[in-house]
Amino acid sequence: MKAIRHHTKCRATLLYVERWLRAPVSLADGATQQRDAGTPQGGVISPLLANLFLHYVFDEWMRRNHPGVPFERYADDVVCHCRTLDEAQALKAALEDRMAQCSLVLHPQKTQIVYCRDGNRKGTYGVYQFDFLGYRFRPRFARSRAGAVFVSFLPAISPSAARAIRQTVRRWRLHCRHTTELADMAQEINPVLRGWLNYYGRFYRSALHAVFDTLDQYLVRWVRRKYKRLKFKVSRARELVVKIRHQRPSLFAHWALAPNGGR
Repeated sequence: MKAIRHHTKCRATLLYVERWLRAPVSLADGATQQRDAGTPQGGVISPLLANLFLHYVFDEWMRRNHPGVPFERYADDVVCHCRTLDEAQALKAALEDRMAQCSLVLHPQKTQIVYCRDGNRKGTYGVYQFDFLGYRFRPRFARSRAGAVFVSFLPAISPSAARAIRQTVRRWRLHCRHTTELADMAQEINPVLRGWLNYYGRFYRSALHAVFDTLDQYLVRWVRRKYKRLKFKVSRARELVVKIRHQRPSLFAHWALAPNGGR
């Protein structure tokens, strides 16, 4: 009975998944679109199905056929580490065949071979950077423990992630909340700031200074609206924000960044 019950439960689950995949999609204008392949973009079950599918289509296939190639995969975003250009080209061709066998295709623009150039790898190649999980990996200056400056292939917050943070800060419209106390405003947004810092501040932390400059500019605008005497005095308002930062460096979470950067 247990085996029969388990089989019935699995069949019911498969039928539910099949119904989900065949269900039409409601568009923003209210129209419905029939689908005959793939999972709906943004669907609740789509990431789960994609992970299950790619576990067998990609992960297990790589372990069987290319055990010497390390890789990282998050959902459908993958980075494979090859030692030579010939190995990378052969792997790309094999992946195209593998995806075709499973009715999939590699993204023509995003699928590319990248040369991880640094102080030891000084060759030339058309592409030397890539984005992965909100980070951009490319050659960057680094400093050794002895203080020597050299070039290393390092991650830092990607331009698209930085742009998304700036857009979020703009949507907060902090300068329009001049009736709110600064401490209350900081308490409200600090959890979000700490999340950004904890994630994007893991590597090349100094790249975050330019990102959070936007937030400090809105704080200057908040000061100009809060205090009428500073309405037309941008420099004085900026000096006041700097003074508050020195007096209360832990007020806003992003003020914990070192003034001169840090990597």
